[in-house]
Amino acid sequence: MRICVYGAASDEIDRSYLEAGETLGRAMAEKNHSLVFGGGAKGMMGAVARGVFEKGGKLTGIVPEFFNVDGALFESCDEMIKTQTMRERKMLMEEHSDAFIVTAGGIGTFEEFFEILTLRSLERHKKPIAILNTNGYYDDLLSFLKNSVEQNFLRESNLDLFFVSDDVNAVLSYIENFCDTADYITKTRFN
Repeated sequence: MRICVYGAASDEIDRSYLEAGETLGRAMAEKNHSLVFGGGAKGMMGAVARGVFEKGGKLTGIVPEFFNVDGALFESCDEMIKTQTMRERKMLMEEHSDAFIVTAGGIGTFEEFFEILTLRSLERHKKPIAILNTNGYYDDLLSFLKNSVEQNFLRESNLDLFFVSDDVNAVLSYIENFCDTADYITKTRFN
C-alpha cells in the first residue's frame, strides 16, 4: 500500500516526535508499505523517510521546485517528483496514495489534513485517513472539531472520517483493515 504521510519539516521539535516518525517509517516498511511524502529531509518528513529507508522500503518524494536547496530534500528517495506549485504537489500526493497518515506538524500539515478530510467528506476519495497523535499533540484540534459539531458548523459524521491514536501499530492496523462504511453498507444491503 502507498501511504502518504504529512508532517513537520522542522527539526526544532522534541526528539520524541522524531522517534515516533522513525518508528512509523520502520513499521510501514516492515509491512511492505511504501511512503509518499513531501520529500523533506528534516522534521517528521525526514524521520519517517529515514525509518522507511532503514528497513528497505520504497520512498516517493513529491516536492515543489523552489524547495530544492542544499540539505532540504531526502536524497535517498526511489522517486523524486518535482512540481511547480504547492497545489500541484498536494494533488500528486493524493493521486499517488492509497491512504493518509497525519503526524505532528505546523500550518502546512494542518492544511493538508483539512484538505484531504474535506475531499473525503465531499466523497472525492474513499481513502483512509489516520492521525498519529504523539504526545497528545492533536488533542486541542480534536476538541476544536468536537466544538464545531456542538455549534452546528460540522456534522458529527465528519468525525468518523478519520482515526486517531498515539500508537503506530493501531494507526497502521486501521489503514490496513479500512472498510469505507458507505461501501460496506451498500455491499451488505444489495449483495
